[in-house]
Amino acid sequence: MDSAGPPGQTAPPPRRALMIPAPTSFRIMMRLYLWVTFGGALGTAARFLVSGWAAGRIGETFPWGTLLVNVSGCFLIGFFAALTDPAEGRLLAGPTARQFFMTGLCGGYTTFSSFGLQTLNLVRDGDWLRAGGNVTGSVATCLLAVWLGQLAASCLNQWKGA
Repeated sequence: MDSAGPPGQTAPPPRRALMIPAPTSFRIMMRLYLWVTFGGALGTAARFLVSGWAAGRIGETFPWGTLLVNVSGCFLIGFFAALTDPAEGRLLAGPTARQFFMTGLCGGYTTFSSFGLQTLNLVRDGDWLRAGGNVTGSVATCLLAVWLGQLAASCLNQWKGA
């Protein structure tokens, strides 16, 4: 007999920490991989467009395009994660949709690998001020953007109506 509930009943399964669906077949897992891959392709194309736009408008003496992509990507992932949170989110999204957006699209869009390479190149060029500015600016503004995204979605989640 289980002591978690009335006699004859078993306790409910523990809540899963991650929103990754438990695959029951190879086909289900492959479908998830395809959705994540498709999201990654869209995110990569968006990164190319946004960082290219920033480089063309602002210049390339500082990696503004990468910074813009990282900050906006952090905002988007924070916003979407809170908006679709299974316990408190306003928008119902299944595990596949969450993986498509957060792992695929945001993973393809944000560019911390580019960030590392560009910062290292600034260091190698002896431009310690810009390298430090890139590290400080990226970390501080990305954390701020994630927090603002979550705050914005939390406000939307509590908004009456629509």
